Amino acid sequence: MATALVTGGTSGIGAAFARALSLRGYDLVLVARDESRLRAMADELGRDGAARVETISADLAVRADVERVAERLSSTDEPIDFLVNNAGFGIHGSLIDEDTSLQENAIAVMCVAVLLLGAAAGRAMKARHKGTILNVSSVAGTIATGNYSAVKAWTTAYTESLAVELRSTNVQVSAVLPGWVRTEFHDRAGIRTKSIPNVLWLDADDLVEECLRDVARGKVLSVPSARFKVLIFFTHHLPRRVVRWVSGRISSSRNKPVETGAATAGEQKATR
Repeated sequence: MATALVTGGTSGIGAAFARALSLRGYDLVLVARDESRLRAMADELGRDGAARVETISADLAVRADVERVAERLSSTDEPIDFLVNNAGFGIHGSLIDEDTSLQENAIAVMCVAVLLLGAAAGRAMKARHKGTILNVSSVAGTIATGNYSAVKAWTTAYTESLAVELRSTNVQVSAVLPGWVRTEFHDRAGIRTKSIPNVLWLDADDLVEECLRDVARGKVLSVPSARFKVLIFFTHHLPRRVVRWVSGRISSSRNKPVETGAATAGEQKATR
């Protein structure tokens, strides 16, 4: 029985990956900070017929916790066949704020942890000559909407570089670049979304299904939905000054104060 490890696997895109991989016959290892949500997700997957669900409570902003997860990825007795590096959170803050803790946490969770876990999985899978590493990036990485764009641009570039390094090892390395997805992600970060047209919103389950089809076909970059493929075409081909202007318009609309339920800085650190 193959085993998949999903970080941030208790909600949103991560939970959708967990359900989809379970339906494909994978045992699961779910990684998240909240033990109660881990238990609830494990129970749900068990009711839906998952063969085995293991949980690891870990804060991927903490190096020691990341190393515990890396040890699990390195196991030869219970190997991980499919890694989904999904854990992340929205960033609703200025790049010139005096307090940079939120920005630093973003880099720790969505860059450093991805690097360390990808490396551990890559070494183990290379030795076995098989495996899949999937990193959750974003179309935001092709524009310029603050540190989130910077982080996701790094994720995409890192994925392509890792795919090049492991190209002759039978290890598939891919990144999925979602657009706006209907999850709790934006609400938890206090990001205003009312200005986003309904046509641009994606369903998490549909996104995951399209992504897994792309991965099975060996695609390194998966951009679910035709509308976001078109948008990425334009961000890659328009003059960068135009992309920066559009980015400014997006940032100004979403950074208006959320009228109700805005998240605190601590709540922003929620897995997607």
